[in-house]
Amino acid sequence: MKEQYYDQLLNIHTHGNQKGFHPSMHYNRYEPTPYEALETLFEHYVLKSSDRIVDFGCGKGRLNFFVHHLFQASAAGIEMDETFYEEALENKKNYIKKHRKGMESIHFQCCLAEEYKIDSKDNRFYFFNPFSLQIFMRTINNILRSVEKKPREIELILYYAPEEYIYFLENQTAFELKEEIVLPELYENNPYEKFLIYRLVYGKEWSA
Repeated sequence: MKEQYYDQLLNIHTHGNQKGFHPSMHYNRYEPTPYEALETLFEHYVLKSSDRIVDFGCGKGRLNFFVHHLFQASAAGIEMDETFYEEALENKKNYIKKHRKGMESIHFQCCLAEEYKIDSKDNRFYFFNPFSLQIFMRTINNILRSVEKKPREIELILYYAPEEYIYFLENQTAFELKEEIVLPELYENNPYEKFLIYRLVYGKEWSA
């Protein structure tokens, strides 16, 4: 089973049962992206070691460790749940026992997504349907304001994206769909089983 295989390889613990729903209607239940899905994503979508990816709703940090292991890319995990945040920090301690370079490349922050201060080095952003459209819009607008201050290449990675996310991006922002990566064994029965890659297009009008 790949969940256990990769956790053992990375010396972390991210599989197992998750907690129930958050009391606020704006935040969805945490669920880690399956390793099998991440394998498919990164067979087609390659990060550079100079990239810094931000995972909104990172939970125990699975994506952070996986991208660092594959690409030596930096990763920031944003998590509002203190228990998950503490587990992510514990996973980092265990990860760097085997992967020393992760000490300076992997970071976690305990805060709401919309309150995270976008770093000028952040250029890839990952969303696994973590919250409501309202929170998503505020987070995207924070990203766009950051780009106004420091222009750079920006891409979003969406997994299991709600229709309202897509409508907002394509009709109210300067993001355009770059690539669609489907999960072949699951997509036939569930059209949400895919990754959507959006890139920021300079010169396209938008309002934040």
